[in-house]
Amino acid sequence: MTESEKKPLLDSVPDEDEEEVPLEGCGGTMACNPHKALHRYLVLIIMCFLSFGSYFCYDNPAALQDNMIRDLDISVSQFMGFYSWYSWPNVILCFFGGFLIDRVLGVRGGAVIFSLFVTAGQIVFALGAYVNELWLMDLGRFIFGIGGESLCVAQNTYAVKWFQGKELNMVFGLQLSFSRVGSTVNMNIMSPIYNFIEQNGFSGYKCLGIVLFVGGVMCVLSLFCAFALGYFDKRADKILKRDFVNTEEVIRITDVKDFPASIWLLCVICVAYYVAVFPFIGLGLVFFEMKWDFDPSLANNVNSLVYIISAVASPFFGFVIDKTGKNVFWVILGTIATLGCHALLAFTFVNPYVAMITMGFAYSILASALWPMAAQVVPNHQLGTAYGIMQAIQNLGLAVISLVAGAIVDSSGYLLLEVFFLAWLCVALIASVLLYLMDAAKVFLCYCQ
Repeated sequence: MTESEKKPLLDSVPDEDEEEVPLEGCGGTMACNPHKALHRYLVLIIMCFLSFGSYFCYDNPAALQDNMIRDLDISVSQFMGFYSWYSWPNVILCFFGGFLIDRVLGVRGGAVIFSLFVTAGQIVFALGAYVNELWLMDLGRFIFGIGGESLCVAQNTYAVKWFQGKELNMVFGLQLSFSRVGSTVNMNIMSPIYNFIEQNGFSGYKCLGIVLFVGGVMCVLSLFCAFALGYFDKRADKILKRDFVNTEEVIRITDVKDFPASIWLLCVICVAYYVAVFPFIGLGLVFFEMKWDFDPSLANNVNSLVYIISAVASPFFGFVIDKTGKNVFWVILGTIATLGCHALLAFTFVNPYVAMITMGFAYSILASALWPMAAQVVPNHQLGTAYGIMQAIQNLGLAVISLVAGAIVDSSGYLLLEVFFLAWLCVALIASVLLYLMDAAKVFLCYCQ
């Protein structure tokens, strides 16, 4: 690798010996000159919108839970199938999304194709609702899932390509925060949109279908962002004369045999914790309506608090954990806090704002501390495989637990569901403590030697 290739792309001052290609129609302005930082930050705005539609539409079912169950005349178990069908393709695709972008499609082609999958999936999902065909809605969520997670891989690849250097952590934190903004906006506007369309002559599943088509507009926006990013990226490659090579390691399933026990404990924590958060949010709307007698708008506001808090808090906690270390301690703290939140929701009538705000902070802490630990326990050449395994197991857990959670609500109600989530959090806590003890034993042995 040459010195010019090592130079961070955000350096707004080009090398003295670097020849700048004349920018036709640019007029010399910094906004359209990829040599300048301002241009790259404008591209960053488009980059953040790339997955906005995906995150917005992922939780459309959560924002419209009571409307969907009533209008489609389905059970809670069938409703949670919308989340399960999203997760199934990602049990496999998390291994191959990066490979397809690196070796087959390229980041520009990959972003466009995966955006097309997301958009097509949402359109099929909305069409299924409009004609009241559950199987078509499930198919739409499956197609949506094919594009959703892989689109995030493309977004991360763009981030590395444009912002390699000291700004990269900031860019990743901003993208995570913006994705949560998409989820939050969905939670707070879909129910009012439904009410507006219902007041204008539509009702039942046809009203629901139109609302979901409106959600598809966000996916179209992200698709336009994919085309725009492709244009600016191709233009920058020509002007900067760059030949980007993604340094992410290739996933090799054979590396699994060399994984230490600690990486499997991380997988257990990942599954056991996340299945107590995302399926809960998917079912939270009716839970808050039934237990606290909230109207749908207020229930959606409460249900979206985890996303709102994490959008703001995740970059902050990431910075704190970077400075303090002790990732295992932070994982234990986040798990215990989430346990307390679910206990409050299950066994008390304390205002749910308390539990949900706390859960937002706890989720931010755990997410910021958990994922970087993989890099501390496996070699760099196995890191891609480790993250692929963690994501595959996480999606498998979400696919299965989403169906089980819906069945529990159908058969026994929300109290038993909360006990179910508490049990999973206890599993996560036990695995976290075991991970801490293993790490402490390793430190003790090194000290004795």
